[in-house]
Amino acid sequence: MKIIKAVFISASLLLSPYATAGIYSDDLARCLVEKSSSDDKITLVRWMFSAMSLHPAVTTIAPVAADKRDANDKAMAELIVSLLTETCLDQSKKAIQYEGAIAIQSSFEVLGKVAAQELFSNPDVAQGLSNLQKHFDA
Repeated sequence: MKIIKAVFISASLLLSPYATAGIYSDDLARCLVEKSSSDDKITLVRWMFSAMSLHPAVTTIAPVAADKRDANDKAMAELIVSLLTETCLDQSKKAIQYEGAIAIQSSFEVLGKVAAQELFSNPDVAQGLSNLQKHFDA
């Protein structure tokens, strides 16, 4: 089950694998995680799911209506702006100044991982993941 979680988290981040963290992006990531509410993390997960639902391999099992996708995009854009320009403004400024735009990317990668962990901690999701084991021959 840990492998499934790792694969899902990696695939769901939709971010470049080349993002590297420095001390300022670490500070920004810490702020994003600590100051994001549960609702903020749900907004992020919904946006990731909405984007992933566009992949041809899953469009038939997880369709997201265009208006819902647009609403998720809007909510995520508002969240990003709020986090970077209000909630974590000082950390954002320093991260961009000293490490560039990649700091934003790597910081949101951390937030995405935390949000995905919260998603997987839901009992219904955990049960759904554990259903896989019934299809293995022990």
